[in-house]
Amino acid sequence: MKPKPIRRPIVAVIGAGFGGLAVVRALRNAPVEVRLIDQNNYHTFQPLLYQVATAGLEPESIGRSIRSMLQRQKNVDFMLGKVIAVNRSDKKITLETGFTCSYDYLVLAAGATNNFFGIPGVAEHAFTLKTMQDAMVLRSHVLSVFEEANLYADRYDDGLLHFVVVGGGPTGVEMAGALVELFEMVLKKDFPHLPIHRAKVSLIEASSHLLNAFNERYRNYTVAELKRRGVQVYKGTKVVSVSSNDVLLHTGERLPTATLIWAAGIRVNPLADLMGVKQGAAGRIEVRPDLSLPDDPNVFVIGDMAASTDENGNLHPQLAPNAIQAGKHVALQLNALIHHLSTQPYRYFDKGIMATIGRNAAVAETPWGFRAKGFGAWLAWLFVHLMYLVGFRNRLLVFFDWLWNYISYDRSARMIFPDPFRSRPASSDIITLSDEKKTPFALEKEWVR
Repeated sequence: MKPKPIRRPIVAVIGAGFGGLAVVRALRNAPVEVRLIDQNNYHTFQPLLYQVATAGLEPESIGRSIRSMLQRQKNVDFMLGKVIAVNRSDKKITLETGFTCSYDYLVLAAGATNNFFGIPGVAEHAFTLKTMQDAMVLRSHVLSVFEEANLYADRYDDGLLHFVVVGGGPTGVEMAGALVELFEMVLKKDFPHLPIHRAKVSLIEASSHLLNAFNERYRNYTVAELKRRGVQVYKGTKVVSVSSNDVLLHTGERLPTATLIWAAGIRVNPLADLMGVKQGAAGRIEVRPDLSLPDDPNVFVIGDMAASTDENGNLHPQLAPNAIQAGKHVALQLNALIHHLSTQPYRYFDKGIMATIGRNAAVAETPWGFRAKGFGAWLAWLFVHLMYLVGFRNRLLVFFDWLWNYISYDRSARMIFPDPFRSRPASSDIITLSDEKKTPFALEKEWVR
C-alpha cells in the first residue's frame, strides 16, 4: 500500500513588500508551502516613488511583477486580494472576494499607510506618496497644474504654482528637492513663456529640525541646501487645517496652494486593527523578542507593523533594512518551530541612514562613525538604492534613466494621464461633436482636469 504523502505546514505571508519578500525567499528550501498574499500583483520600491511623482522615473522601473519574481520558487503560491479578516482560532484568512486561505503559521508584513493625525481636510485634499498609484496621480497633477498656468496667468496669485510639502523626514526633503529641480531644469524649457520663478515649494515640519534622525550638522546642511535651491522651509510649524485651495498654519498664516503633498508620518496598515492584539504608538503591534505575538507563537509581525525593540527598549526604525532583516529572522524561526526547536530573539543590525536633497547633494550617517554630505554622500545614496532594487532589469532601467537625467538635464516621463489605472475613458471624457468648436488647448484642459 502506497504511504500517504506528509502534509507540509502552510506559511501565509500577508504583504509583498521588503519584509514579506524576504520571508518568502528565505523559505525557498524549507519543508513548507508558502502562500503570499498582496492586494497588488507587483512589488513597489517605495523609496523611489517620489522620483516617479516628479517625472524622473517610469513606474515599471521601480515595480516588478510578483509572479515573475517567484517563478523559480516551487513552494510558493501568490494570491491577489485584500485581506479583510484573520481568524486566529480557526487559522483562516478571508479576502475581500470571500476567498479563504488556511494556514499553520502566519507572517504579518503589510507595511504602513499615511497618518493624517486627525487634521481637518488633509484626507480629502492632500496628495500622498505610499503607492504607485499615488505617485502617478501626483505626477499627472503637477504637470497639469503647469499646463493650466500656461493658459491662465491670473491664477498665479491663487497658489496654482505653489507646492506645499508637509513633513521634514527623508520623503519630504527628497520630494521638495526633486520638485525644484523639475521646475528649474525641465519645465523651464517646456514652458518658455511661463514665469517659472513664480513656482515655489514650501516644506513644513512640525518639529524644530528637518531629518531628526541625523546629527545637527547635517540637519543644518540640509536646511541650507534646500534654501539655496529655492525651497522655503518652515520649522516648528504645525498644520491646523487644509482646504481645497489653502493650508492654515498654527501661526495663523494661510498658504494658498493647489497642491499639498503629505509626507508627515505613517500608521500601520489597517489590518493591524483587525487582529485583536495589543498595539502601541501609530498602531504598531506589540511582539515578543522573537517577533511573534505574545499570545500566539505561530503568528509573527515584521517591518512597519511590528513594535519590536532593541536591548534598550528603543523601537526599531520603520525602514527597509529592518524589514528585510526581520523577514530573514522570521524565516529562521519558522524553520526552528517546524523542527520543534526554540526560537531566538531578533537583533537588528543598523547599517545607517541616508537622504538625498537633490542633484549632487545628500547626507549619510552610520552608527560606527562614518558621515558624509554633498557629492560623495549623493553617490553613495545612488549606489545603495540601486543595489536594493529588486531585479537586474530594474537596476539597469533606473541606472540609465539617472544617467540620462544627469547628463541631459531632462526627464522623459512627462506624460499626463487623467487616471493612470483606468483602462478606458469615461463617457464624460470622450470628445463629442459638440466639442468640435473648442480649441485644442481647451480640450486638453478638460481632459487633464
